[in-house]
Amino acid sequence: MWDSYKNGFKAWLQLEKSLSDNSVWAYLRDIDKLIGFLQASHELKSPADVTLKELQRFINWIASLGMTAASQSRIISGIKSFYKYCLLENICTTDPTTLLEAPKLKRALPDVLSFEEIENIIHQIDRSTPEGERNKAILETMYSCGLRVSEVVNLKISQLYLDVGFIRVLGKGDKERLVPIGSAALKQINFYKNQVRVHIQVQKGNEDILFLNKRGAKLSRVMIFYIIKEMAMKAGIKKTVSPHTFRHSFATHLVEGGADLRAVQEMLGHASITTTEIYTHLDREFLRKTLEQFHPGFSG
Repeated sequence: MWDSYKNGFKAWLQLEKSLSDNSVWAYLRDIDKLIGFLQASHELKSPADVTLKELQRFINWIASLGMTAASQSRIISGIKSFYKYCLLENICTTDPTTLLEAPKLKRALPDVLSFEEIENIIHQIDRSTPEGERNKAILETMYSCGLRVSEVVNLKISQLYLDVGFIRVLGKGDKERLVPIGSAALKQINFYKNQVRVHIQVQKGNEDILFLNKRGAKLSRVMIFYIIKEMAMKAGIKKTVSPHTFRHSFATHLVEGGADLRAVQEMLGHASITTTEIYTHLDREFLRKTLEQFHPGFSG
């Protein structure tokens, strides 16, 4: 019975919301969890007949499975989106999720690397190998442009406008943005592209992909994680370092330097300014630490 609702919801997410395949499948998995719960409760009724009480029991059930507050919030968001679709399509006349509350989230801020720490990590790369030159280009680009790991592995040669110092990035929901690229990254990309990549036998379908593995195919996201973890370890950095740390540090350094928040939002490709505002909280902490360190009369 729910298959037709799911198919309609899937089409709505793809066509109306322009979500990526990964996001669409995540939403559909959330609906599958709800269906599984209703079946287990012997109450698999139509979406219109599901009550707030049942949805609250569902949230308690996923919490009892040991899901984190963040996972619970994401599932609730998926269920709310489904009911938004149901209202638009007149499958429901009321929305049972209106009063459905997500668990309060403590926003855990990832570690931030200083500019010196990033330089130290990049300095650990063995540039005597073709892979080393590629890895340096990847890390320089991630820090220079604040790219997500998925954006860097999918970066295409046709998206490079190096003569004018910009790259075109395809972000979440296939939204495009133009990001300025710094001179160090620009120089390293040019070197990799013209001196290293030209010697790789490119696999069919990967001709336009910038960063390739030894076999001439697109790099995996896991490979980027591995490269960064290894270099951070060699640099003796004890912080938790991942590809996202580079993006997070890029944004933090911009805000600490006084960059306009709207400009940072644009460069990060955040759909909402509230996502970018996390960096203003970081900035306040930075200001407090600066005062504590340098102001003789400051305490508390």
